[in-house]
Amino acid sequence: MTEFYTPEKDKQEPAPQGAPSEALPAVLIIGDSISQGYTWPVNALLAGQIHVDRPRANCGDTKAGLESLDTWLAGRRWDLIHFNWGLHDFCHRHPDSEVYGNRDKVKGAIAVTPEQYGENLETLVTRLEQAADRLVWASTTVVPPDEAGRFEGDVVCYNEIAAEIMQRHGIPINDLYALTAGFAPSMFIGPGDVHFAEEGMDLIVKQVAACIVAQLASKGGE
Repeated sequence: MTEFYTPEKDKQEPAPQGAPSEALPAVLIIGDSISQGYTWPVNALLAGQIHVDRPRANCGDTKAGLESLDTWLAGRRWDLIHFNWGLHDFCHRHPDSEVYGNRDKVKGAIAVTPEQYGENLETLVTRLEQAADRLVWASTTVVPPDEAGRFEGDVVCYNEIAAEIMQRHGIPINDLYALTAGFAPSMFIGPGDVHFAEEGMDLIVKQVAACIVAQLASKGGE
């Protein structure tokens, strides 16, 4: 089974807050470890205005999404789903690699080819459209130089595939790639790491929260 790594600091969940109030819009965030890092701070930032939740897992690649999406949707309809897949799709892995998750972009094979990624994402979007009043796609965040299992250029390729699908479906994009592409090295946990230090994550949290508020406000004005 593929390991989808999440830093310990990004696994932290808020104190129990009870069941979602029917008076508040319900938002589901689906995504990898980057989204695990911003979900609960976004939830705290929007407390009392919007209920924000997520699966209690790193949602991995699109193959994992196809297998587990029904479970993650929790059998309910959401006001908005903010979602992303990508980082784990273009990760290269080799069984002999000793790097966490068997990452190896020299000898390894890509987890999901661009063609399969497009097909998988198209299917996932169709299923998500049935579960929410509104969708928002989060573009995949930047890959720094020297990442063990990912090429910097692949994130651009996969984001372009996703953008084309979102345009066809009329789904707005929260451009987290553009945001993180401008980050200084100090905003990452370390060299070659796709995960973000507190300074970088704070900026992501603010953008995600603002996007959610704007999209729900737009929905209310239709």
